[in-house]
Amino acid sequence: MLITLGTPPSDAETDSWYGIAAAAHARDLPASTPERSRIETEGKLRVPPVGARTVHWAWAAPDGSYEGIASLVLPGEAVNRHTASLDTLVVRPDARRRGIGAALWAAVRAELVADGRASVSTVLEVGGAGEAFVDSLGFTNVLPLGRYVQRVRPVLEGIPLPDRPALPAGLRFTDWWGVVPDHLTAAFTRAHEPLSELQRGRLDGRTPHWDTDRIRAAARVVEARGGMLLTSAVLDPGAGSGPGSGSGTGDDIVAFTQVALAAPGDTRAVQLDTLVVPSHRGRGLGRAVKRHHLERLHELLPGVREIGTVVADDNRPMLAVNEALGYRRERPAGVFQTKL
Repeated sequence: MLITLGTPPSDAETDSWYGIAAAAHARDLPASTPERSRIETEGKLRVPPVGARTVHWAWAAPDGSYEGIASLVLPGEAVNRHTASLDTLVVRPDARRRGIGAALWAAVRAELVADGRASVSTVLEVGGAGEAFVDSLGFTNVLPLGRYVQRVRPVLEGIPLPDRPALPAGLRFTDWWGVVPDHLTAAFTRAHEPLSELQRGRLDGRTPHWDTDRIRAAARVVEARGGMLLTSAVLDPGAGSGPGSGSGTGDDIVAFTQVALAAPGDTRAVQLDTLVVPSHRGRGLGRAVKRHHLERLHELLPGVREIGTVVADDNRPMLAVNEALGYRRERPAGVFQTKL
């Protein structure tokens, strides 16, 4: 029986959902991959991404236990009103091969059609059960990815780093938790502008415009879901005081990087955006800010042992930076997409 979860889901619904996700994780992913905590599960079910709405379904057995789950993210901004993201479609391992996945996909597809969406994408492991399932539905891998892991303590205590970077004269680091401080808001917004121009592979989706409201809202989503967000940036003192800078502080942000913990007790952090503004590229700032960020993360959260990230196979500059900082490729993945 198909169930649409409440808004927000009840504790019982969340517990049942978490049980399915944990069982599938144990069956489908390497033992070294940390499973999503209940805090993260509840946060994603209760708090949608910025500018989007979510729909969550479960397939229940006659006794009420869940046998499968699905979650759909429907962006609301105009540039992505034609597409959507399938965040989850998982069947409990002992309930597979009974048509439950097909029934959940039918519910997802009906919602997409009713909402006027022309395509949907999802991130999956290459070679896993998920790829085999979506292949039968007409999905194709439109953006090959790699999942990478950096072990924090070995990097800090023993792995030699080539050309351990120092900042060019006049630049300095700064860090903050959560929402960007007021005095850096304008500079941080300007630093995000290149993100709005990104278009990856054959993906239908576009990167929304990163204005101040969206930047602040994204940080609040991490916190509202029970997580933590740490940002490190490179400041160029005096650059922000020029004509049209609008910062009013004399500082500009020329590079930044962010990691998030989905729950305070997690031992693996997730690398989010890293960016160097175009006029400052080629100066080693990407490697410098990520190295600084690694040290600050270890200092502030010594329980974090690893940082995980996903990088597109064609993003050679970021792959080179990560390799220099000790990241290792864990497994291949991809963004799979189909037209409706």
